[in-house]
Amino acid sequence: MPAVELEMGEDDAGHRVDVVLARRVPELSRARAKALIEEGAVRVGGRLVKKSFTVAAGDWVTLESLPGPVDFYAAPDPDLVLDVLVETAGYVIVAKVAEVPSHPLKEGELGTLAGALVARYPEMRDVGYSKREPGILHRLDIGTSGVMLAARDQETFDALRQQLQAGEIDKRYLARCQGVVPAPIVIDTPIASDPRDRRKVRACTDPREIKRLRAQPARTEVLTSTPAEHGSLIEVRANNARRHQIRAHLASIGHPLLGDPLYGGPPLEAPPHHLLHALSIQIGTGSTIVSPWNHAKSEPRIPKPDR
Repeated sequence: MPAVELEMGEDDAGHRVDVVLARRVPELSRARAKALIEEGAVRVGGRLVKKSFTVAAGDWVTLESLPGPVDFYAAPDPDLVLDVLVETAGYVIVAKVAEVPSHPLKEGELGTLAGALVARYPEMRDVGYSKREPGILHRLDIGTSGVMLAARDQETFDALRQQLQAGEIDKRYLARCQGVVPAPIVIDTPIASDPRDRRKVRACTDPREIKRLRAQPARTEVLTSTPAEHGSLIEVRANNARRHQIRAHLASIGHPLLGDPLYGGPPLEAPPHHLLHALSIQIGTGSTIVSPWNHAKSEPRIPKPDR
């Protein structure tokens, strides 16, 4: 099956296929996109094309293969403050600040949670999914704050990963949403990468779309909802959340996050990010570890429309 399927949108129309691929596929530079086209690994509408081919809105571009993932060790960053909530011999639970990336995107990058972790816990260096995510069991988007779990050795990492996949680690979030959100409700719409925009995921309801995009099961539980300025303050449970799952699921029912224009939410003057916070985590039957959220009671500022 193709490694990537992309549907061309209006923003792509009239551009060369190699330019579009480099822009929309994070793993590809323009040079690598050209090489894949020359190798015959790229098709538009099922046909092989040249790198100079210009795409039209509605075209489907498929890649048969992708270059291997680029990996590198996270650069230790002892200057970044690390808020440790729990420290054990096998793992730590920390509180991430909004606007701090979970891990680096390029070698030598500082200012990431991964760098702060490996600076304080050098034994994490070779633990985890990849070198640039030392010990990290689950990521948070750059704009999302709150609790994160990281293992200090591979044995603990593997055990915690199994618990996470089995839904035995309870993770709860607070979110500020547009509109009045009903509660309790469960959103169990499968999630897939959005073929029109690689920055996003899509909540899929059409069985044909689920099959074509290879959407994966995803479950978001809205536990409580309280009226708040500009919408609702909700508590959500998503024990094994996929990339952007909560953001996409809430948008799919008409209640995008405040500060999340990528998914249709209103932009904010302050704070400069979407309003989602990883509130708490409970491993098995252990204690619930909570990271308070400063924005839970503060009022976001939405820009006034131009007159």
